[in-house]
Amino acid sequence: MTNSTHSPNPPSTPNSRAGRREWTALGVLMLPLLLVSMDVSVLYFAIPAISADLEPSGTQQLWIFDIYAFVLAGLLMTMGSLGDRIGYRRLLLIGAAAFGTASVIAAYANSAETLIAARAVLGIGGATLMPSTMALLRTMFTDPGQRAKAIGLWSGVMTAGVALGSVLSGVLVQYFWWGSVFLVNLPAMALLLLIGPFLLPESKNPAPGRFDWPSVPLSMAGVLPVIYGLKEIPSEGWHVQYVVSITVGLLFAALFVHRQRTTASPMIDPALFRARGFGPSVVLNLLSAFGMLGSAFFTTQYLQSVLGKSAMEAALWALLPSVPIGLAAPLATTLVQKGVDRAYVVASGFAIAACGYGMLALAGTDSLWLVLAAAGVLASGIVMVMSQIMDLAMGSAPVEKAGVASSLMETGAEFGGALGMAVLGSIGTAIYRHGIPASAPAPARETLGGALAVARQLPGRTGDALIATARQAFTDGMRGAAIAGAVLLLGAAFAAARTLRGIEVKTPEPVAAEPQKAEA
Repeated sequence: MTNSTHSPNPPSTPNSRAGRREWTALGVLMLPLLLVSMDVSVLYFAIPAISADLEPSGTQQLWIFDIYAFVLAGLLMTMGSLGDRIGYRRLLLIGAAAFGTASVIAAYANSAETLIAARAVLGIGGATLMPSTMALLRTMFTDPGQRAKAIGLWSGVMTAGVALGSVLSGVLVQYFWWGSVFLVNLPAMALLLLIGPFLLPESKNPAPGRFDWPSVPLSMAGVLPVIYGLKEIPSEGWHVQYVVSITVGLLFAALFVHRQRTTASPMIDPALFRARGFGPSVVLNLLSAFGMLGSAFFTTQYLQSVLGKSAMEAALWALLPSVPIGLAAPLATTLVQKGVDRAYVVASGFAIAACGYGMLALAGTDSLWLVLAAAGVLASGIVMVMSQIMDLAMGSAPVEKAGVASSLMETGAEFGGALGMAVLGSIGTAIYRHGIPASAPAPARETLGGALAVARQLPGRTGDALIATARQAFTDGMRGAAIAGAVLLLGAAFAAARTLRGIEVKTPEPVAAEPQKAEA
């Protein structure tokens, strides 16, 4: 059923300027978005305490950590399509309720199985919240300049949340019990459930067609095996089972694409890609995630295993590179609004990120400040890119397709991040293993962590020599991967300048909002 009734205070009409109501609503939307992104890393310091309390097996421990991201990635497209049909606000509130309930269950879980199930439900909730927040943002901010600023804030919050999650978990676990890392979600979700129905507008596709149920398992079968394989390759290597997993996933992805092109009511409307800027935005967003998470694979290990920082110290040091991120998106938006072609702003962002990789390629085994500066430069460039291509993609998509458009961008980012860790991680691992003597014990030849564990069992100078060799080998691997990352991002800069040049976003008519229940 479609709704053509306008609310007393409807969202902005095309090219109108949003007021205090919309900006207040944006602040409310940022809270669940921050928590969803934080939940990716919030278990970094809680896992040891969880292991001591629940005594999970090694496999269960991996699933406790990974199930959230897997479910989130697998359901993004489904939830984006569902939001276009039932309404973005409705889906957001359903997801918030699920996220809050699962947070309580996870906090008081008395077994590993219960915690895994709760983390899976958190992933389902996260998959509803991410596309819904972007779709509502697209509905509320129809003025191009204001939309660009709002999306810049969205991008900054997403990036900052991952960094804040690990630090917050360290503080909470130090002073409370491990369940507190989940209970921190409750105030924001409660606030959203209380004021969201009154403050947020509702909108949806007025003619969505039948929901394509067969595409749900096809999309999950196309996403999950690929991401699983890519996540395992950096640490385990290119074993047959991971290559098979990726291959199977790609085959299902091809079947999914075929269905979208042939069915009468697809989950992902192929018409989205007819807009000149949408397809390039999806690819460039994937490459930006490749660059961001590919570097994180090395910098987190460098701080702890090469420089010898504790996990908490490493997390606190890792906050420093996030400081300049807050300036990157507003700078990019200002440049575009002053008439600089978006293609050149995005290309400049990629070039800046490539410079960050170039700085990382100069690091030695005692280069704390250089590595932190490199991470800050790289992240700032990537956020410039993300804010602009997300704005371009959402501005190119019709309002009634905002949910599925957002889910496509976010699914691409999930693929890009996993691919970055797999490719750059494999390059670094290969260089590391080449730098370790063939006579070294097998664990030392596999990873830096294995070398440090072996070295502690060796006498005096022998152990010290192995540690020094392993740290140098890891740093060499990081430098090699950084060079590869810089080359890829420079290629992305060239592609952005070519494919995005001269594209102007034309804002389509928004779907009429459903009546608001009351004034905020």
